Amino acid sequence: MIRDLVQKLTGFMAETSHSARKKHNFPIKVTFEPLYSTGRLNTPGEKLYISGETHDLSRSGIGFIVSSIRVRENYLVGQERPLTAEIDLPSGKVRMKIVGRRYEKVGVHLSTEKFLIGAEIIDIDKENREAYEHFLKFGKRKKAASPSLEMGKN
Repeated sequence: MIRDLVQKLTGFMAETSHSARKKHNFPIKVTFEPLYSTGRLNTPGEKLYISGETHDLSRSGIGFIVSSIRVRENYLVGQERPLTAEIDLPSGKVRMKIVGRRYEKVGVHLSTEKFLIGAEIIDIDKENREAYEHFLKFGKRKKAASPSLEMGKN
């Protein structure tokens, strides 16, 4: 009896210690934050990006699949470099700042080699957060408030 209670408590703690991941495949565009200065040399920021698709989504992070681990000399994982992710959900585009935490190669052949990136959400504005969390909870578009046509009494 005590063993059953401990197992249930341990299972509950494991469930609440991290966000539940939900598998979803949506287009994603990951953009590198431009680095404007290198020492005394200031250069205009160039928008470097890579496109792929999401693998799983949770409240605290996302997993996505891309064809390369880097764009030019910029790696998606490491160096605590912030990235901007734009996910094309059925309810509309959601933008957030992420940091790549881990990656692994997926695919069985060199011609189909891809990378699964695990990223932590570090910043998301209120409007995008509400839309994102509503999608995670219900899997559909958040309904807009309908206008009220109440008539006042004189």
